[in-house]
Amino acid sequence: MHKLKNSPAIILTVSVIASFITAFMGSAVNVALPMIAKEFDANAVLISWVATAYILTGVASLIPVGKLSDIHGRTKYLKAGVLVFAVSCLASGFSNSALLLLAFRGLQGIGLSFIFINAFSIIVSAYPANKRGHVLGIVISSVYTGLSIGPFLGGIITQQFGWRYIFYFSFGLCIVLYFMMVFFITEDWKISEGEKFDLKGSAVFTIAISSFMLGFTFIPKITGFILIMFGLGLFYYYKVISEKIEFPVLRLDIFKNNKRFTYSNIAAFINYSATSAISFLLSLYLQHIKAMTPQEAGTVLVAQPIFMAVFSPIAGRLSDKVEPQYVASAGMFLIAVCLGLLCFSGNDTTILFILINLGILGIGFALFSSPNSNAIMSSVDKKNYGTASTILSLMRMMGQMISMAIVIVIFSVIIGKAEIKPENHEQLIVSIRIAFALFSFLCFVGIFASLSRGKMHE
Repeated sequence: MHKLKNSPAIILTVSVIASFITAFMGSAVNVALPMIAKEFDANAVLISWVATAYILTGVASLIPVGKLSDIHGRTKYLKAGVLVFAVSCLASGFSNSALLLLAFRGLQGIGLSFIFINAFSIIVSAYPANKRGHVLGIVISSVYTGLSIGPFLGGIITQQFGWRYIFYFSFGLCIVLYFMMVFFITEDWKISEGEKFDLKGSAVFTIAISSFMLGFTFIPKITGFILIMFGLGLFYYYKVISEKIEFPVLRLDIFKNNKRFTYSNIAAFINYSATSAISFLLSLYLQHIKAMTPQEAGTVLVAQPIFMAVFSPIAGRLSDKVEPQYVASAGMFLIAVCLGLLCFSGNDTTILFILINLGILGIGFALFSSPNSNAIMSSVDKKNYGTASTILSLMRMMGQMISMAIVIVIFSVIIGKAEIKPENHEQLIVSIRIAFALFSFLCFVGIFASLSRGKMHE
């Protein structure tokens, strides 16, 4: 047992399990949302927030958590994140109202940010440079595995035992993971030990990003526009004060004179904004319009992440030889076309049509994600890997939040506060079509951002 302490194999195992849990929880709950809505008599907007709260609190706490982890210890914060995640899973399972579940999902999102940042960071700290690519590939595969198994296993659990057992299952995994860390990982990496934590900048950045994200969920009300403008104003204020601080919570000078880094991050943000709500929308469509069980819907939805997992390593290797500028743009084009085709989904749409689109979407995601990440990390010096990784994570989670915010706005306008029932299925179909049309347009815009990044292999 002593030989296992702080061994790279144990650290890799911990990172794999941690990454799997967060991905699984994100995708599994989407399949259970119709059942949750039915049990709590929750309307379409409220049930959308059950998915959104997880992302909102995660993205709001991501930057300060990342900096605190670097100062006080990555293992310490990973342990704390797993505990927070475990408690919130157990509490979510015992929730007796939609609002209570919403609150615990928000707490779960905070745990997500602790895990999200540090599961990758301890791998980089524990492995030498010549082995990092391989082990990071294993961790990324565990994320795709969680995304793939989530809809399928979540559907089975919901169908056979009830939606609450999705949370109980994740709670059990968290407890196993926590004790693995307690017994086997004693080393704590503090790459910024001694630096002063930028409390003011952290508060400004967190409020800015929270206001900006929340604002989109209130559109078209005037409150939404006020919150967005307030958030943008605080972002500018953060830029001003961060230039005067020795150790800012997030360095923004990394964007200066780095076209490839800037446009690659913009492309990532647009891609996640246009795609993150797909499984949520299709879960509602398959269960309400096509009358599928959660288990059946999960089996259909698993097609997209499977194709993504299979083709991602191929796309990554391709981007080492062919410019990511072209590979990622081709992926974005495929996604845009498939989303455009999904605009025609209706009562008579066949499951084969959905499966084909999901498969091509998976290939499109693979062609975009790996090459785009490669372009981002290859555009900065080694000393800026941590900052670049944090910004990419921020773009990903902000995009996920915006994607769900777009859906919330559409549901608010088309369906209102009504529950999703057979009498308003036509409004649900209209909402889904509008969402896919907007997402397709966003992807076409993203193609230009992807092409504008310039060449990486020069």
